[in-house]
Amino acid sequence: PGAKMVDELEELEDLMHFTVGDLPNRGYGVMEEIRRQGKLCDVTLKVGDHKFSAHRIVLAASIPYFHAMFTNDMMECKQDEIVMQGMDPSALEALINFAYNGHLAIDQQNVQSLLIGASFLQLQNIKDACCTFLRERLHPKNCLGVRQFAETMMCAVLYDASNSFIQQHFVEVSMSEEFLALPFEEVLELVARDELNVKAEEQVPVWTASRLCARYDESHRNTFLPEPIMQIIYFFSKYICNTVLMFCVCNTLRDLVDEAKDYHLMPERRPHLPAFKTRPRCCTSIAGLIYAVGGLNSAGDSLNVVEVFDPIANRWETCQPMTTARSRVGVAVVNGLLYAIGGYDGQSRLSTVEVYNPEIDSWTKVASMNSKRSAMGTVVLDGQIYVCGGYDGSSSLNSVECYSPEADKYEPLAFCSSEKKSGRPCGIEQITHGKAVELGHSKHYSLCKVEYYNHHTATWHPVASMLNKRCRHGAAALGSKMYICGGYDGSGFLSIAEVYDSEVDQWCQIIPMNTRRSRVSLVANSGRLYALGGYDGQSNLNSVEMYDPETNRWTFMAPMVCHDGGVGVGCIPLLTI
Repeated sequence: PGAKMVDELEELEDLMHFTVGDLPNRGYGVMEEIRRQGKLCDVTLKVGDHKFSAHRIVLAASIPYFHAMFTNDMMECKQDEIVMQGMDPSALEALINFAYNGHLAIDQQNVQSLLIGASFLQLQNIKDACCTFLRERLHPKNCLGVRQFAETMMCAVLYDASNSFIQQHFVEVSMSEEFLALPFEEVLELVARDELNVKAEEQVPVWTASRLCARYDESHRNTFLPEPIMQIIYFFSKYICNTVLMFCVCNTLRDLVDEAKDYHLMPERRPHLPAFKTRPRCCTSIAGLIYAVGGLNSAGDSLNVVEVFDPIANRWETCQPMTTARSRVGVAVVNGLLYAIGGYDGQSRLSTVEVYNPEIDSWTKVASMNSKRSAMGTVVLDGQIYVCGGYDGSSSLNSVECYSPEADKYEPLAFCSSEKKSGRPCGIEQITHGKAVELGHSKHYSLCKVEYYNHHTATWHPVASMLNKRCRHGAAALGSKMYICGGYDGSGFLSIAEVYDSEVDQWCQIIPMNTRRSRVSLVANSGRLYALGGYDGQSNLNSVEMYDPETNRWTFMAPMVCHDGGVGVGCIPLLTI
């Protein structure tokens, strides 16, 4: 009977797998309990007067530092007691417990000692968790200290996050005790950064500049000031210049302050001043809300509807509509206010202008342009709105006019020097010392030619041509570069995109958009580009794509709700709302 049973079993599968899935976890739990009872432990870790018993096999299996120590015949692998230099006792105990149970409680009191201990023991996952804890709790009062700690511990992600936080919240950071304790060189490095989020240089606190000047004067008498201080002083208002002057001792600094006063009181002298002193900052990392203004509905009718996009929530919401329907409208943002300029109301081209205040969710009419325009380009330089090109209902325009919000008045400027009309200018003042770039097409053909307008000298100058001829494209400045996407080349609708670097006067291709788009609206926000709407050759579009320069990739975002192309677009930074 036994042999017969074996024969029958051989006809079945001769292998069976039996598994207890939670055995490793239960095993670690048992080992932890044994350790707490002080049994079977074969090594003691000592920090000062504190001693912790453990099992070599558990430490080696869970902590890379001990794995290397116990498996490579190091001297410590045979010692019953191992001294751990430079570690906090409570942190070491918590990390030993983690080796047994995989749990760690991180709080504000232990995060630094845990990060130091995890770095020493090569526990990268815990080190990353501590960095995440600190990154999520950055505050104007602690970010400078966190940045210094991250640099010491070589935590690159935390260091970059701290830097970004400092730049985005510089005004608040500059009022902290940590900022007051910074060495002169570090203060100088911070206030000189292009990426500081200050709506005006007056937001660099008076006492900060005064402290800079006073410190520099004490230690560098009779020497010329570094470029960053000169640039800061040049942007100060007359009041700030007077305040700084009280702290000035050396003649060099006094002369500089006097020259800065001339800059503000005599604008006609500005074209003759060194460019590095008068170059504005180019902060692009601040998140904002994107406004889609006017445009078309599915039937092709002009709209007065305005909707706003929150890129963090990836959601559109409507806000107060304009008083006038406008498609192909120019949009500009100055001092947290959004201007809707000209456009087409479905019957005629418009010269009227209205401004939106997001704080009270209302529109107000302001002075009209000198010319009726739709599909024009707009750019903001030194708080002034420049309007270029467009179509007046009968012909394309090459005229330019400038609006002063303070005077509520438009002034005509020099015509574009080339044949380009219906241009799409884009401000890249941060890389070309206050110049607007104009791109576009003539009456009969698309162009790849490019020129910039120097608003100090009121002259146009040619630069390198685009790689692809196009019109009806989107244009936006991001950081130190200008991006162009989509458009129409005379025979087809485009998805291709390119970027211009003014330092080398050169254009380069970037990855194309996912969709062909002419009359596309392009806007920069928080270090990324957003392409809204447009026309693909068959229909108007309500879709939106986001471009990330770091990954060179376009990603679809939530589509507009109320619009189907033809929108004007502007971004208002959240800190100004």
